Amino acid sequence: MPNKSLYIAEKPSVAREFARVIGAGGKNNDGYIESENAIVTWCVGHLITMSYPDKYDPALKQWRMETLPFIPASFKYEVIENVKKQFDIVSSLLNRPDVDTIYVCTDSGREGEYIYRLVEQEAKVTGKVRRRVWIDSQTDEEIKRGVREAKDLSEYDNLAASAYLRAKEDYLMGINFSRLLTLKFGPVISSYMHTKNTVLSIGRVMTCVLGMVVRREREIRNFVKTTYYRVNASFSLDDENAFSGYWKCDDASMFAGCKDLYKDAGFLKQEDAQRLIDTINSNVPVQAEVTKLEKKNEKKSAPLLYNLAELQNDCSRRFKISPDQTLQIVQELYEKRMVTYPRTDARVLSTAVAKEINKNIGGLQNFLPVGEFAKEILDARSWQGIGKSKYTNDKLITDHYAIIPTGQGLGSFNSLNNTAKGVYELICRRFLAIFFPPTVYKKYSLSLSAKSAPDKTETFNASFKALIDEGYLKVAGVFQGPTKAEKEEDVQDIKNSPGVMKKLDDLKKGALLAIRGFEIKEGSTAPPTRYNSGSIILAMENAGQLIEDEELRALIKSAGIGTSATRAEILKKLINIKYIALNTKTQIITPTYLGELIYEVVLASMPKMLDAEMTASWEKGLTMVADGSITDAEYMEKLDRFITLRCTNVKAITGPQGITSRFEPIRRVYNK
Repeated sequence: MPNKSLYIAEKPSVAREFARVIGAGGKNNDGYIESENAIVTWCVGHLITMSYPDKYDPALKQWRMETLPFIPASFKYEVIENVKKQFDIVSSLLNRPDVDTIYVCTDSGREGEYIYRLVEQEAKVTGKVRRRVWIDSQTDEEIKRGVREAKDLSEYDNLAASAYLRAKEDYLMGINFSRLLTLKFGPVISSYMHTKNTVLSIGRVMTCVLGMVVRREREIRNFVKTTYYRVNASFSLDDENAFSGYWKCDDASMFAGCKDLYKDAGFLKQEDAQRLIDTINSNVPVQAEVTKLEKKNEKKSAPLLYNLAELQNDCSRRFKISPDQTLQIVQELYEKRMVTYPRTDARVLSTAVAKEINKNIGGLQNFLPVGEFAKEILDARSWQGIGKSKYTNDKLITDHYAIIPTGQGLGSFNSLNNTAKGVYELICRRFLAIFFPPTVYKKYSLSLSAKSAPDKTETFNASFKALIDEGYLKVAGVFQGPTKAEKEEDVQDIKNSPGVMKKLDDLKKGALLAIRGFEIKEGSTAPPTRYNSGSIILAMENAGQLIEDEELRALIKSAGIGTSATRAEILKKLINIKYIALNTKTQIITPTYLGELIYEVVLASMPKMLDAEMTASWEKGLTMVADGSITDAEYMEKLDRFITLRCTNVKAITGPQGITSRFEPIRRVYNK
């Protein structure tokens, strides 16, 4: 009997693709496909799970304080009951005497590695050659390359170690802290809310995310509005054209040192604003001198490519879908060979991919919404320099490069629903945009000085922005007016005001402009905005910071909370256990009454679980295990100490019912 190779994938659909590409389209059996030289099978996701404490000792089924912390010396695993049949099939194939080589084709990431390693462990596989297929897309060429260049599985042992540790960490924190806080505070919450048997669900990542949502809600709740008055002046360029400038206090102003100013650009009292206007109007003629004048062109390059967090954020805003729905869609696109691997944190290309990126672009010529742009890139050969640009950087890639279209699988486009079609087009446009030149804006910045008192002058500022060359916006399909920072500085978009632009171009420093009139504009400070399902994912990626500036996010990228593969699931769980609420129409996230009570309990008993930086440090530690910087034993020792200390501290808390005094302000809010 000739020896055979066994290919094991994560899902049946992926397995069928592998079977087709490697030419193993033989007999379809129950749970696997077999040909003369190869067998292809699949895992249907996780087949193995970690055993609950009662499998170690039946007495641990009952939750008791004296049995905590529960940290076994070695961990037990078991087959998930509803997929036992498939496990038995896979196990028998792994151990077949005629199988000498195993190709591991589960998803190329930490979780995919974990899925296979657990199966191999429980199937007790020995004496086989094991090779790891690591691919970035499911195109025929990439699958063939992955099989051809498959490395020995042992080269991924560190990644596997980090995967095991991630599971142990979530298991131990979940089991210990959920039981601990339920035993200590569950009866108190039940009594307070008049419910039965409150079970607290605590997790390394989800409790931290709950904290982010609650803190933001309280910032909004405690926000005190400030009303202020700004003074705008209208400056005449000629009989037809004028522009507006806003007053800002400086050392030469009659209001220098005044305590009733708002950020040096407004007044807390309307009468002060009117006094400024009356004083300037008392001078004849009422005019201002141009004291500063800057004119410059500003270039803005296309944004970096999508990683999963960026895509989830954009899809939340554009399509009002949750991160979990976005992940499902992009996973479907991946399995249809239309895009590359979705669970990635990288926003750049690898050097190797950049060299052959014209193949991806070429395929998009047949995709009607962007076909003309793809052809334009190929005709101009503008893809050739991408390998030396900011869009290519091997150092910023861990497992996979950014999400990009493969240029293949377009035959499946019509089978997609409308939202999935929109997501695919979004990915295509973001990808093609990087091959177009920067957008060019003309920017003007002016300062004008008007006389108030004999020895005092008042400064007015004005800024303008006009689109000169659309550049990459042609393919991105969105005109970018003033940014949030520019709006705060009253930058005026004058793309449709050619007369104003011409006069500004001719304007010179020292020019005197008549003031046509003044306007007092009432404004008020705004509270922080609530997270939506996309912005919370971005905040998780940046360890609790919601950084809206895209380039800044790329610069300070560090270990986040959770991973690209888990963030959507964590959010979904918080919604399912009713700790947070998601408005499906707006995608806005708010805490629930119960969620805020849980937050108070954690804040009073183990506040470190709400610390975003601490939570991110655990993730960074897992990355260090994966790259061999620390050992799994070192990580496990730190985890053991962390859990033991928290359990000791919570056990020492006396009078847990005292927590209800912290519940009262929350109750009053929700009773309204």
